[in-house]
Amino acid sequence: MTTKTASKKATTKKAIAKAVTTKKTTSAKAKKPLLSTENKRTVCIVGSGNWGSTAAKIIGENILTGEAKNYFNEEVRMWVFDEDIPQADGSVRKLSEIINTDHENVKFLKGHKLPVNVKAVPDLKEAVTGATALVWVLPHQFIPKTAMGVKDCIDPNAVSISMVKGGVDIAEDGLKLCSESINEIVKHEVAVIMGANVADEVARGDFCEATIGASNKEVADVFHKLFNMKTFSVNCVTEVPSVELCGALKNVVALAAGFVDGIGMGGNTKAAVIRIGLKEMQTFITHFYPKTKTEVFSESCGVADLITTCFGGRNRKCAEVFAESRIQGEPKSWEELETAMLNGQKMQGTLTAQEIMPLIQHHRLEKKLPLMCATYNIAFKEASPKTLFDIL
Repeated sequence: MTTKTASKKATTKKAIAKAVTTKKTTSAKAKKPLLSTENKRTVCIVGSGNWGSTAAKIIGENILTGEAKNYFNEEVRMWVFDEDIPQADGSVRKLSEIINTDHENVKFLKGHKLPVNVKAVPDLKEAVTGATALVWVLPHQFIPKTAMGVKDCIDPNAVSISMVKGGVDIAEDGLKLCSESINEIVKHEVAVIMGANVADEVARGDFCEATIGASNKEVADVFHKLFNMKTFSVNCVTEVPSVELCGALKNVVALAAGFVDGIGMGGNTKAAVIRIGLKEMQTFITHFYPKTKTEVFSESCGVADLITTCFGGRNRKCAEVFAESRIQGEPKSWEELETAMLNGQKMQGTLTAQEIMPLIQHHRLEKKLPLMCATYNIAFKEASPKTLFDIL
């Protein structure tokens, strides 16, 4: 090889290397950060129930007065399933109009004012179009249909977070989480947020904590900025399934806690139910997700949320009356209790119990999860509430 040829080849290699480096640099520069003060994100809350309206209150206040105002546009859209609300003078007003005029969701969060930047939008597609931070907070059974209805108008730069506490679908390889269902439909990153958060207490400004689970740190940062505030302290972990499943399974344990109340047992018994319930939650989750870190169960999404739900949640409340009615010989159905006691809200514990039982049976976990199995049998197989103590 001549000196001239070698020199020419060396020059060509340098040119190629330079081109590749330039391409990589350009590509790196082209990637925009998820959080930016120049390209602020628009928030849409998909759902306006008790918890959805509370989320709107947190987010709206944070954007008006907190650090979030640097990264998110002021208006917070909230999709509202509109309905007529009877007035004292005999007239009716649309719920969306009441929220936008009086700044209160009188149906699901009565007595708590919403920030003025929260806008109720009764048209789902209008609410979602152009939004780049989606907050999903609907009963789990309505999520797939709702997401399918807007998948074609979701912004390509959007990210999502699920606040849905409850709901587990059966999949070929085990189970399918709500966040996974959303991800499959909308085709972008979906985080979750769970914690010891009774909506009315959060809405009135009582201090509480929550846990964000996100596999992508940038996505976690987006929603940490959106939610974290002085009275709503948020911690982030890198696991999604364990955080989400804690939010679902604790509702099943809350049914057992309600049965304890319904048959007149005290705090000692309920403490035992909570301890055993937490242990079984960990057993269930680690069976399907072996890499789950034990520390997650010490987060707000774990033991704290379980305690709160077993003392103050809607699942516990309805389960107490369910057990009482059976002990008194006048049994009431879950549907009756839901209609009479929850003002349009839905129970998640009964649904989750029905969803996980086939999985428990298929994987032969009955001996490892006696509390969950006993709870299911009381709820759906006409077992006496007192049989709960056969396994304690």
